[in-house]
Amino acid sequence: MFIYLSKKIAIPNNIHLKCVSWNKDQGFIACGGDDGLLRVLKLETQTDDAKIKGLAAPSNLSMNQTLEGHSGAVQVVTWNEQYEKLTTSDQNGLIIVWMLYKGAWYEEMINNRNKSVVRSMSWNADGQKICIVYEDGAVIVGSVDGNRIWGKELKGNQLAHVAWSPDSKILLFGMANGEVHIYDNQGNFIMKMTISCLTNATGAISIAGIHWYAGTGGYVEPDCPCLAICFDNGRCQIMRYENDENPVCIDTLMNVVSIQWNHCGSVLAVAGSLRASNVDKEFNVVQFYTPFGEHLRTLKVPGKQMTGVAWEGGGLRIGLAVDSYIYFANIRPDYKWGYCCSTVVYAYTKPDRQEYCVVFWDTKNNEKFVKYVKSLMSITTSGDFCILASKADDTQPQYVLILCNSIGTPLDSKYIDIDPLFVTMTKTHVIAASKEAFYLWQYRVAKKLTINYINCNGSPAVFQATRDPICCITATDKTLIVGRESGTLHRYSLPNVVLIQKYTLNNRAYYLSLNCNSSRLAVIDIAGVLTLLDLEVRTSTDDSAGNHASAGDPSKFERKDVWDMKWANDNPDLFAMMEKTRMYVFRNLDPEVIFTFKHLESLWDFAQQDPERPNKDNLINFEIRSLRDSRALIEKVGIEDASQFIEDNPHPRLWRLLAEAALQKLDLKMAEQAFVRCKDYQGIEFVKRLGNLQSEPMKQAEVAAYFGSFEEAERMYLDMDRRDLAISLRIKLGDWFRVLQLLKSGSGDCDDSLLEQAYNAVGDYFADRQKWVNAVQYYLQGRNQERLAECYYMLEDYDGLERLTTLLPENHKLLPEIGQMFATVGMCEQAVNAYLKCNQPKAAVDTCVHLNQWNKAVELTRTYNMKEIKSLLSKYASHLLEKNKTLEVVELYRKAHHFLDAAKLMFKIADAEAEKRTRPLRVKKLYVLAARLVENYHEQVKTSQQSKAKGKKSEATFALAGLLEEDATSSDNRIVDNAWRGAEAYHFFLLAQRQLYEGYMENAMRTALHLREYEDIIPVVEIYSLLAICAAASQAFGTCSQAFIKLESLQSLDPEQRQLYEDLALEIFTKHSPKDSHTLEPDLSSEGADGKLPTCIVTGLAIQEYQFWMCSVCKHCALEHEIRKYSCCPLCHSPVV
Repeated sequence: MFIYLSKKIAIPNNIHLKCVSWNKDQGFIACGGDDGLLRVLKLETQTDDAKIKGLAAPSNLSMNQTLEGHSGAVQVVTWNEQYEKLTTSDQNGLIIVWMLYKGAWYEEMINNRNKSVVRSMSWNADGQKICIVYEDGAVIVGSVDGNRIWGKELKGNQLAHVAWSPDSKILLFGMANGEVHIYDNQGNFIMKMTISCLTNATGAISIAGIHWYAGTGGYVEPDCPCLAICFDNGRCQIMRYENDENPVCIDTLMNVVSIQWNHCGSVLAVAGSLRASNVDKEFNVVQFYTPFGEHLRTLKVPGKQMTGVAWEGGGLRIGLAVDSYIYFANIRPDYKWGYCCSTVVYAYTKPDRQEYCVVFWDTKNNEKFVKYVKSLMSITTSGDFCILASKADDTQPQYVLILCNSIGTPLDSKYIDIDPLFVTMTKTHVIAASKEAFYLWQYRVAKKLTINYINCNGSPAVFQATRDPICCITATDKTLIVGRESGTLHRYSLPNVVLIQKYTLNNRAYYLSLNCNSSRLAVIDIAGVLTLLDLEVRTSTDDSAGNHASAGDPSKFERKDVWDMKWANDNPDLFAMMEKTRMYVFRNLDPEVIFTFKHLESLWDFAQQDPERPNKDNLINFEIRSLRDSRALIEKVGIEDASQFIEDNPHPRLWRLLAEAALQKLDLKMAEQAFVRCKDYQGIEFVKRLGNLQSEPMKQAEVAAYFGSFEEAERMYLDMDRRDLAISLRIKLGDWFRVLQLLKSGSGDCDDSLLEQAYNAVGDYFADRQKWVNAVQYYLQGRNQERLAECYYMLEDYDGLERLTTLLPENHKLLPEIGQMFATVGMCEQAVNAYLKCNQPKAAVDTCVHLNQWNKAVELTRTYNMKEIKSLLSKYASHLLEKNKTLEVVELYRKAHHFLDAAKLMFKIADAEAEKRTRPLRVKKLYVLAARLVENYHEQVKTSQQSKAKGKKSEATFALAGLLEEDATSSDNRIVDNAWRGAEAYHFFLLAQRQLYEGYMENAMRTALHLREYEDIIPVVEIYSLLAICAAASQAFGTCSQAFIKLESLQSLDPEQRQLYEDLALEIFTKHSPKDSHTLEPDLSSEGADGKLPTCIVTGLAIQEYQFWMCSVCKHCALEHEIRKYSCCPLCHSPVV
């Protein structure tokens, strides 16, 4: 950064100032002093009509109001920017709140304790609360509307300062003895702050200032120090939060009176006085530091005693209260920015984001591209590229250099181990330097990257601390200059990095810049003095290169208060420099152009005010003297005399100016010569093309188009009845809307192919802006089926996409893309149709597999004789089984019509659930599902046999063939033959319990007797326990006794369980004889004439009637009068027919 004094305002009657404060939002400046002095000033701001840009502080005051109300010396002034209020206090303890009304300040509220004097006042971040501290220890917190929120007396403490935390939850109280106490926002003591910066300090110490930056302008880095506490002895500590154990400690070596952060917390100003080493007199200074304690600049201020410091809201000026004056200093911050390929690259911080927002602003097209970079350190540009240097990781000392193009696209990156404090860039190399070493990266040769670490002494790097650190660097394609803090300059050759020579300066260099041929070095030192240093001996031929002798000695050239300079890219003797509020252009050390600005703010001052919306009005172009003179000669004298002047002062830009003037007058010979001199091959070709034209109006039209007067050129073409040339011009410009108008406006027939091209180009215009509905209309007229399909897809108009599929011929190249579009949205049938129409059955099958339409996939594989479906199916099933997705595998097999495989897995699931002893109804349902899959398998085998049959065969023959195929293909006959056995077991198990609870004891016992056939499915203990309960409930104690005998004989029971059964049996059969109370009717063991009687699945009884109902799915029977009560089969749950 660079800083210089720019203005001084005197206070009338030589009244000494005590304090100063600058309103960050509205720009008002309040200053208080002796004898009740209180004034509000406002510097004149630039108006939009002025269109003046510059760097100087405005010279006039738009407000200068004296506020009457205080009788004693005004000691504290503080602003509430959110509510436009000013709060002041004097030595008598009188507090006045001022408000702005119709452009003037008036009293709003007055308060006076009449006990003590106010030492400090502070508004919180949102302006809702104010904390006032008195010297006697009294603390008052009030609201913005004047109401008292709470008050407290801190007995035995003399207060001096107060500060709010950014979130308004913490209050810091600075004591007169130098201690800092931490309280919550309700006045409850938390702890004393540890002051680390006062180690080894002696004598009486008082606090000079406490300022806690609220983060309203974002932070320089994540977790950046923002709480500054400074003492009158010059010691200062900067903390991240109130109990930071590792604060940044600074010893400013000065007597401090006031401190303040700038608007974004990147610079801390410390104001006070410094004792010179050789004289006894003290002088006023302002020291500037980063949040990490790095010293930036020192500003010397005239006067006897400085009492206050205040930043402007934008951080570009600072106000200082000294004696009876207010001094203003202009500040040139070190913005992170660069310029490459007509693109301005700049960075700024946002309060809501930790990263830097890096904007790539194309000034030609007024387009911007934004990217976010964490811990950005610098931006460096050269040619078409820029380098973003940042920290790679907060936890490790590693950094990254990111190479980007002009729209912010990362092209390459390099991780380095040195801190890139200084970065410069040439057409082929990037050089990054820390204080100890520098790093060389050859980025333009992709196949032969050169990466070297060199320490500051010129040898391959071993990173060690040095007593003479690097302070700046610059480079061209063949030379690298490294500046050291001692004033020594090291000159290296590139790309070999060989130390050629050393130079010695009187002061430490701050900024270095080499001219275009590396013959001269510009040096701006830490004091802002610009000097020049010749690196090569300049011969007389060099001096007379521009037909001008050198006008001065570079060794004697010196300019003060310079804060920036830039060499010309094509002239080693031409450079521009910024000196305070003036810009000078030097040619051969003579100031050729001097621009003096009154109200001037640089482009970056404007950009930082509204960085999200850069404005081209902030750019200003200046013409140097030779360009202005040449333009004047051409306009007033003529081309011939101007040609002679340009011959004497040659420059490519001047020759181009002459060529353009000659073209406008159709002097083709002169234009061609001028284009040759400025090496413009396209211009030469254009002149030759003009020479081949016979018509003068045609030449004028071409020249008008060359200079961008397209409307005029089109009008000329149409006046010549050359509509084709007007159309061609608009096509070159890409103005397809006008092309359509011209094509439709003609009286004759237009070219159909050109019309379609225009329709498609307009469709592309809308498609690029994602206006798909408009694009569809033009693509339809342009018959552009490829883009039409894309628009339908983006609009989710799948009906239109399906219509397009039907209109396309077979094997059209667009059909696979449409099939993929349908597949991505899960429309399997439409995707398959598109793939089959272009003869890609394999892609159709893959789509079915991807969308889990396995039945369709199997059908396609059979239709097109594809064999890989089984292997693919098994692979997918194995993949799912590895993830324990068994049910998904079952569904997969079912959809693929592999019913038997699905049934096997389903039986495994049912068996597993049965072993877990889960709910019986759930287990029954699983067995039913497995059995139904087996039934589907039976139907599949039967259908396949019917399709294979040839000629006339009986139904019995089909059935027999199906059974034989089942027997041949089935590896597990138990599953195929007894598919319903598991479902039957759990059905009767549930039925018996339901009948028992409903009071049908005998039916429950008969149903439980059926369960004896399913001992392999249901645990034997549960079967006979249920049978014993049902038999006992129906007074059939003989059957009950047999059930207990079975239970007591089970080997699976442990002795304790067996003993329990024996005790229970003894208790029952001592009361009841082990005999059935009545004879059981024939049950499931009864056999009819044709064998075993069927069992009713509704009642559990044997069916002895000749007519009964049979389920069409599970083939189980029920009594007709019982099944009428049900709409579904009680066993398989299929509808009753």
